[in-house]
Amino acid sequence: MADNIYKSRQESFKNYLDKEKVETAIVMSPVNIYFFTGFYSNPHERFFACIFDNRKDNVSLFVPALDLSAAEERANVDHITTVADTDNPYARLRDVLGTHVSSFGIEKNMVSVYRYEQIADHFPQTRFVNIEDLISTKRLKKTDDEIQVVRKAVEITERVMERGINKVTPGMTELELKAEMQYNMMVLGADGPAFDTTVLSGEKTALPHGHAGKRKIREGDFLLIDMGVTVDGYHSDITRTFVVGNASEKQVSMYETVLEANKKAIEAAKVGELLKNIDQAARDYIQARGYGEFFNHRIGHGLGLEVHEAPSIHSENTSLLETGMLFTIEPGVYIPGFGGVRIEDNVYIDEDGRVEVLTSYPKSLKVI
Repeated sequence: MADNIYKSRQESFKNYLDKEKVETAIVMSPVNIYFFTGFYSNPHERFFACIFDNRKDNVSLFVPALDLSAAEERANVDHITTVADTDNPYARLRDVLGTHVSSFGIEKNMVSVYRYEQIADHFPQTRFVNIEDLISTKRLKKTDDEIQVVRKAVEITERVMERGINKVTPGMTELELKAEMQYNMMVLGADGPAFDTTVLSGEKTALPHGHAGKRKIREGDFLLIDMGVTVDGYHSDITRTFVVGNASEKQVSMYETVLEANKKAIEAAKVGELLKNIDQAARDYIQARGYGEFFNHRIGHGLGLEVHEAPSIHSENTSLLETGMLFTIEPGVYIPGFGGVRIEDNVYIDEDGRVEVLTSYPKSLKVI
């Protein structure tokens, strides 16, 4: 990303803080810090925060001392303060900001009871304002630059999928196939997996959040693969389901139901319409085909710097579909003891309101 993107995001956020009369904001989510500054770090237990001090029109970064060189190279901020392992980071924060901070913008989901108590103790005159919704809204609409990175992530994922499927043989374990997939992610240019790669076979495919194990892939199995990669902080998230050997009539019926539901959900994605319509289009079709009780999750979720972010696309979401949104569409049917099918695409609404399916890996039933 160009440096001016981060400065633009910072200026927009500072304007919001002014409007809401919030003097200072502390952003502690590493993903949100990356969004505003271009610098990402996993601090583990250490203190890591981006501070917006509107009293001084200043954006600063508090980083563990061991991250200083990396932050200086990548972070687009006015100042960097290091926090040693022996420091009390909240005392360091008070030393920089002073004690007279009338208001603190915080991300409620990131501030533990301990963090809240520390901030309140070191800044006794402050009030707290939740800034999560504002940050989520700013991340909701993707720029062209962001989408280009996501396109690369999708392209790598699909190449990994193809390489992995070509390696499948009866007798291979789920874990062996997972290892093959994750190895190829890095070989083909990803920074790493976006999440723990799901490889499920046979009756285990009925577990929407199942985990790869030592089960051997057998003739007649459903084989479900859900995976994504990370490229420059942005993620892909794709699922395809296959059949090993010959497909039974029941397997074909399940697959065709999910495939048609996937298509109907994509067709329902229209700018200005309710997000819940996307979920309902797939759900109504699956219900009509007699599989309604076996579709037990929402149709999709937002995608970007996190694998799961806004918007949440479910049957109760009355927000409107807007240009710039990037999300998954992933209907599924899961029959306990038999198996399941999920087909997941990544969908982008461009600036002209056109629906673009970024994923291009074939969706017709493939028998391997």
